Order: sequence, then C-alpha cells, then structure tokens
Amino acid sequence: MRRLIVAMALTAFAGIVCGHAQTYPSRQITLVVPFPPGGSTDVAARIMAERMRAPLGQPVIVENIGGAGGSIGVGRVARAAPDGYTIDIGQWDTHVGSIIYKLDYDLQKDFEPIGLVSNNPQLMVAKKDLPADNLKDLVAWMKANPGKINFVNQNAAANVTGVLFEKLTGQKVQFIPYRGAGPAMTDLVSGQVDLLVVQGAVALPQIRGGKIKAIANLSPRRSASMPDIPTSDETGVKGLYMSGWFGFWAPKGTPKDIIAKLNAAMAEALADPAVQARFTELGLDVAAREQQTPEGLAAFQKAEIDKWWPIIKEAGISAQ
Repeated sequence: MRRLIVAMALTAFAGIVCGHAQTYPSRQITLVVPFPPGGSTDVAARIMAERMRAPLGQPVIVENIGGAGGSIGVGRVARAAPDGYTIDIGQWDTHVGSIIYKLDYDLQKDFEPIGLVSNNPQLMVAKKDLPADNLKDLVAWMKANPGKINFVNQNAAANVTGVLFEKLTGQKVQFIPYRGAGPAMTDLVSGQVDLLVVQGAVALPQIRGGKIKAIANLSPRRSASMPDIPTSDETGVKGLYMSGWFGFWAPKGTPKDIIAKLNAAMAEALADPAVQARFTELGLDVAAREQQTPEGLAAFQKAEIDKWWPIIKEAGISAQ
C-alpha cells in the first residue's frame, strides 16, 4: 500500500513538472534594463523584446530601473522569483564592473546565465584637433608633452580602461569624472576634454559627422559594424582591450527548462536578418553562436571577471 501511495505521489509530481514545462510562459515576461530609457542598452533590449514575443507566445515588457551604475536594477532581478518572468539585460558595468559598489547580491552566484547577446566595440575617441590620429602617435605625443592629456572617467569601464592604458604605455593621464557619456561627448565635441572611451554606438554618429576622431577600436579584432576603425593592437598598444557586451540573466534557481526556452527565443531573434541589420546600425556585433548558450555566457563572464577584478582591486577603484 505504501509503495502504491509513493508511486502515485511521484506520478502526480511528474505531472506538475511536465505541465510547468509545457505552459511556460503563461503571462508576460519583464526584461529589466538597469539604466534609464534612450541609451544603447535600452534600444537593444527593446529590439530583442519585440522579436522574442513570437517564439515565446507572450509579450516581453521592458522595465527601466536605473541608478548606481545599474546595480539597483540588477539587484531587483537577483531578488525576483526564479520563475522566468523577470530577467535582465546586463553588461560589463553591471555584471563585472559593479563590484566597485557595495552589492547585496553575488555577481557569480545569484544569477542563471541565459546567453550572450552581442559584443559591443568600445572606441577610444579624441577631440578633433588632438595632434594624434592613432595610439602610437598618441603615446609619442604624451611622452613629449607629459601631464597634458585628460581622460574622461564617466563609468567603471572607462576608469579601468584608463588604468590599463597607463599600465601598458607607462604614461599618465589626468582623469576627469563625468556623470555620463552624454555630457562627456558634448564636451569632447566642443574640445574641452581630450580622450573618451565609449561604446561605438554612442561615438559613431559624431565620428561620421567629422566632429571627433576615432583613435582605436579597443577589441582584439575589427568589428563587422565598423570595419574601417583599426584595433588597439594594429595602432600601437597591444592588449588594450575593453569590449562591451550585452547578455541575458535570470535569478538563481530558475529551472533549466525555462532557461532553455528563453535561450531558444533569444537565439531565434539573433538569427533574424532584420535584427542583425538593426544591430549593425547601432554598432553592435551579434555574439558568436557558441557564446549565445548559457554555458557560453557563463564562461565569457568568468573570463571577464578573472581579467578585470584584479585590475580594479589593484587600482583601488570605487564608486564615486
């Protein structure tokens, strides 16, 4: 009799699990963008949310939760129910560089990776009349004019890029803090600051308009979305990399079948030529297929953490 009761209980549990797997999602999904509306993260999120609606069979609603370098929005996801109905689009600043904040969640333990969405080339750009057009010339000019270059520090990524630049070249820059890339770009265009590191999506319109100039793409290889801009390796400072990226995460404990459904919808969206065309317009490169998997994103994030956390800690970088 006991065996029969146990068998019936197991059968019922299996039915619940199976039903759960078949019915997800049964309502709208919230995609948290941990920054205000209008930025490249927000735009990419909305492109993906709209295209993922069809394969998921439910709306994907974007919710902007800005503040503290994105850590407030990401914290909301870390504390959300692990049921697949709240996920976030994260990036270097939120899932690597945010250790500069006092977080109440663990970047490595409190999330389930869904997949890497894109690689977003970071560009080092300069005011139009800076007497250097590439990294080799920039370093030579700095040696001849010590202490005269200023470097915008508008976020953690820019800060650690400046620190890495100093370490690789033996030159010093004057860091100037800004509250965002928008005000920094305005002052770069007007010639009030010298150097800025930003996503290509932010800089390309000004470069194409001849208002600023590109010094280097801070990636190991040239970008498909901006193939005319050479890499740091090509222009004189090997290893000066700071590649931005976007990825999707869910709260820790989200069932694997739900992660698989979210990943499949994400991959279908990224395979759409219309989405790829929009990403190219924005200066974003669709992630390689092997990086689009949960395992691919997990390995990618670990490599980023292993590279950057020691640099951040050694430099003593903290939230300002």
